[in-house]
Amino acid sequence: MAIVFNAHRESHADIKVFEVDRDYKADLCVFVVDRENKAKGAALWFVTDSESKATTKALMVDRESQADLKVFFVDREYRAKWKKIHPRQGQL
Repeated sequence: MAIVFNAHRESHADIKVFEVDRDYKADLCVFVVDRENKAKGAALWFVTDSESKATTKALMVDRESQADLKVFFVDREYRAKWKKIHPRQGQL
């Protein structure tokens, strides 16, 4: 389950994330859900303002070279999935 808190410092983050501009460049296509109970697996993210409720603390980075994970945000839930084999599978 991916309940994600947007960390503001690298020292507070579990993972560094870079948003790509095309789905084929992504490791993971993400759909943001509107309720916590809809967050499932790694690809359906609920973004929370509460660091204590988060299962993952993500820092959005400005450069792809800084990232542990490249994501593309999709507009349909069925498009949310891993695009590439990645060491973080099963950890989000």
